[in-house]
Amino acid sequence: MEFKKSRELYERARKVLPGGVNSPVRAFKSVQGEPFVVKEGRGSKIYDVDGNEYIDYVCSWGPLILGHAHPEVISFVKEVAEKGTSFGITCELEIRMAEAVVDAIPSVEKVRFVNSGTEATMSAIRLARGYTGRNKVVKFEGCYHGHVDYLLVKAGSGVLTFGIPGTPGVPEDFTKHTLLAQFNDIDSVKALFDKYGDDIACVILEPVMGNAGVILPEKGFLEELRRITKEHGALLIFDEVITGFRVSYSGAQGYFGVEPDITCLGKIIGGGFPVGAYGGKAEIMEHVAPEGPVYQAGTLSGNPVAMAAGFKTLEILKRENPYEELERRAKYLSENAKKLFDAKGIPVTINGIASMSCIFFNEGPVKSYADAVRSDTGLYAKFFWKMLENGVYLAPSQFEAAFVSCAHTWEDIDRTLEAIEGALREI
Repeated sequence: MEFKKSRELYERARKVLPGGVNSPVRAFKSVQGEPFVVKEGRGSKIYDVDGNEYIDYVCSWGPLILGHAHPEVISFVKEVAEKGTSFGITCELEIRMAEAVVDAIPSVEKVRFVNSGTEATMSAIRLARGYTGRNKVVKFEGCYHGHVDYLLVKAGSGVLTFGIPGTPGVPEDFTKHTLLAQFNDIDSVKALFDKYGDDIACVILEPVMGNAGVILPEKGFLEELRRITKEHGALLIFDEVITGFRVSYSGAQGYFGVEPDITCLGKIIGGGFPVGAYGGKAEIMEHVAPEGPVYQAGTLSGNPVAMAAGFKTLEILKRENPYEELERRAKYLSENAKKLFDAKGIPVTINGIASMSCIFFNEGPVKSYADAVRSDTGLYAKFFWKMLENGVYLAPSQFEAAFVSCAHTWEDIDRTLEAIEGALREI
């Protein structure tokens, strides 16, 4: 497989972009190599500048549930863009998009659009603090909520330890109100509330972890979080940037039947454009300016082009209701992939829900971040490159999800299984 043009462009990129990329994982350092440069995408495929074709399971890290360049989405975006790309004042599409989100997610009565998932989580936590008058935030090890200073923390000596900065550039004072718990360990949450309950404003988590691979909540875990937060007067925030409109039309909260106080959204609601949102009960959202004192603003928030892409995507999802078929295809792929690994004698655990999955090079079970990091990342890197050579693009990191889109055909899935079989002969 030829990467000549990609290498030339990457060398140019490194002179003007930090690491040659605009987001770290794109640099392929986790798989010990250099990235290719994409030229275009159509349906389930992407094509690099050297003309190589790949079946794409990254799907722009989740937003492209309809596949690349869906004709209806592109047509509507063009129609709207021709009338103006940004006004800095309310347009009708913002209202229609808000109505679509409120209609889809029962826990959301009002919603505020922003420009990224990071903005959504940052704003949701500010709102939770403003609403409750409290300071502390409980997050879970391995859950990623964007590059918010006080959420970029790692575990200290134990779950009762205050978070310490997980990256240079974040003063320790910024994280002194961040508390760390362990996913699927309700006792770690109870311990934090026993000690700090009167000052905990909120608990934030991905209801399905999607940034440490795919890790599912055990039975009763989300329900207990709901009970504990209510008991202590703290808000429960679901970061559904990945799971929103992905695991079901009403997100993970609809799938599991647990309603948070605030929901953060992104990815799919942008239809390929940068969009985020946070929403909840009217009583809480009315604390956001201009109705309330919690300030948050954004020049490009709700711009018509992004709203057009998101609105059309949600319209198609509601009309076609593809979730059962997506899950059927994803499950078929995962189950048959597991058989191939078993036949080769390579221990893997494949976690999945709906159209999301992750192959952990790990005997498992994988129920937490601590379980996930025991994976053999070196072996994953070898597997990644062999799959790429066989025309399949997986995430260039062991700790990311794979996504099946509406554009992935049964032929694509069978070709992917053939690629896995070929890769396993060589690693």
